[in-house]
Amino acid sequence: MTPYAVTYALHLLAALVWVGGMFFAWMILRPAAVSALEAPARLKLWLEVFQRFFYWVWAAVIVLPITGVGMLNLRFSGFETAPRYVHIMIGLYIAMLALFLRVQALQLPELRRAVAAADWPNGGAVLGRIRRLVGINLILGLLLISIAAARPSL
Repeated sequence: MTPYAVTYALHLLAALVWVGGMFFAWMILRPAAVSALEAPARLKLWLEVFQRFFYWVWAAVIVLPITGVGMLNLRFSGFETAPRYVHIMIGLYIAMLALFLRVQALQLPELRRAVAAADWPNGGAVLGRIRRLVGINLILGLLLISIAAARPSL
């Protein structure tokens, strides 16, 4: 296996974990939790889900730029000679990272406080804000993957 193939595989796996996890949470887990659980149990579940999932997102957040820069240098000899789709993908990663950091740093602590205080209405409102941010991030991630899939053959 070539260094590029290893780097590319790690890059794809990190993207799969992050975007696939958001897809699962948005399309499958949320509707199931809404239909099966009352608000207090649902908020506790989401707090546990986020704590576990965000470890994996942090791994992806670290692996993606490292492998991305590696591929950039192995395939294009740097940023300046990379095609436009690579620049767009980097921009989308930065936008996704900013949204994730917003959820991690601002929304998740607020959700923790609401659950600890058994403030279910506020917890539901916070969860709704998180859901919207994750939905935006999911759209960005799917767009990024579409760009990667449609790029010219290398």
